[in-house]
Amino acid sequence: MSKDRVRVVVTGLGATTPLGGDVASTWSALLEGRSGIRTLTEDWVDTVPVKFAGVAAVDPGEVLPRPEARRLDRAEQFALIAARQAWQDAGAPDVDGERLGVVVGSGIGGIGTILSAYDLYREKGWNRLSPFTVPMLMPNGSAGWISIELGAKAGAHATVSACATGAESIGYGIDMIRSGRADMVVAGGTEAAIHGLNVASFAAARAMSTRNDEPERASRPFDKGRDGFVLGEGAGIVVLESEEHALARGARIYAVAAGAGYTSDAYHITGLDPDGKGGQEAMLRALRNADLAPSDVVHVNAHATSTPLGDEIEARAIKEAVGGHAIVTATKSMTGHLLGGAGGIESIFTILALHERIVPAIANLEDPADGIEVDLVRGEPRKLEGDQLAAINNSFGFGGHNVAVAFTTV
Repeated sequence: MSKDRVRVVVTGLGATTPLGGDVASTWSALLEGRSGIRTLTEDWVDTVPVKFAGVAAVDPGEVLPRPEARRLDRAEQFALIAARQAWQDAGAPDVDGERLGVVVGSGIGGIGTILSAYDLYREKGWNRLSPFTVPMLMPNGSAGWISIELGAKAGAHATVSACATGAESIGYGIDMIRSGRADMVVAGGTEAAIHGLNVASFAAARAMSTRNDEPERASRPFDKGRDGFVLGEGAGIVVLESEEHALARGARIYAVAAGAGYTSDAYHITGLDPDGKGGQEAMLRALRNADLAPSDVVHVNAHATSTPLGDEIEARAIKEAVGGHAIVTATKSMTGHLLGGAGGIESIFTILALHERIVPAIANLEDPADGIEVDLVRGEPRKLEGDQLAAINNSFGFGGHNVAVAFTTV
């Protein structure tokens, strides 16, 4: 690490996912290899070819007071719940609001609000709409609500880069602290897009698994039998802080948020460049940004959505960027794909893997695809050995967005 560079650390974690309503329950389920995927029961399910998803294990309506929940889109509900958890986990510090920032985005935004409000407008007229309709549907709503709750005045930002959103938010938060704009930043991603229109649209793009008879086994990254991704919902939020600020207040530190790398494929609106150079370069840029060498990386949490082409392209990119020695997991096998929320929860998984020195195994990996030259974690979680360890979380999104975030042990 450059002597003049501010070191950024992680001091709080918050999540609500298909595996659990908080970080502890989610992480425990992940290590046990449990699936958060279930058959859907909504009235629209018979109109679409995919009938399962990773629904949040704890409905936000069970957590938030009803008056508060009614003025929030479901994605905002998840974000606020996860942010409150992360803030409490960080010790709910008394911080100067001028030195506190928020970077929380969503790949799709308040799509549930948009669709339901339009139906209400058509059926009953404009005067039946909630006055909170616009704040509920706007993609920066989550960042806005969190900044209001915490009194964060250093900036409230909402990155939007499809499935790379949560990771890009964390990278932007690192930059805010390094540049001196803030001492602390609440960062991550959220998504609530389990709706007939979204499922139908992804199915029309032939992107989703159709394994309706065994949904728990549908998400199978790197497996020969994979046939597409599984949609999930939830949020993952971290509290980032300058190390100096964290030490001064005696905060617990999970890991160092060492750096981030960004590229764009400029190739196809939904498909990865077959040569994988964009993802590879994002990882290399993250390492350079973190002053790390490829040999330092012991673990990669792969983006690995369980699509036929994407997983193999990413595996080659990982091999080229960091080598074959790093052990690789793919946690979407249990959570499904949280789209804009994926980079948030998977960064948390990467942080905890370093902090607890254990990497969850990939679920449903029964017959690895030919030609995969990275060390996939199969069967049981794998322990990490050593004192100074580094790991990378990959997030790639429609539009050609590639983001890699590097973390290290303290």
